[in-house]
Amino acid sequence: MIQVTPRIALDESEIQETFVRASGPGGQNVNKVSTAVELRFDAAGSPALTEPVLARLRTLAGRRMTRDGVIVIDAQRFRTREMNRADALDRLLTLIRAAAIPPKPRRPTRPTLGSKLRRLDAKASRSRIKGLRTGRPEPD
Repeated sequence: MIQVTPRIALDESEIQETFVRASGPGGQNVNKVSTAVELRFDAAGSPALTEPVLARLRTLAGRRMTRDGVIVIDAQRFRTREMNRADALDRLLTLIRAAAIPPKPRRPTRPTLGSKLRRLDAKASRSRIKGLRTGRPEPD
């Protein structure tokens, strides 16, 4: 079991890893060694994730989540397979931890008396400035 948060723990069998050849620079090593990791996690089918967490995870994952609810993470930042595996898993856990935090409810507020007065003063000042442009000055 992989402990994500105190309430969420993932079974290791829910995560599939595939090793592929990395793209980009790296010389001969990149052409013959499969060090990049493609990590797949079926978030929609995971019993550890509740519906609200899954909904927030869909938003946070964006293009990394397929229509079927599978999160796909590609890790090829490092030269070794082990470091890429750790990086992919860490990125998945960070994503799930961020989705596990419920958003704070918005409390509606009213404008203060001072802000209302400042707004009205600004409107009056602007009105005076525009009135001066008409060619007839306003009486003092």
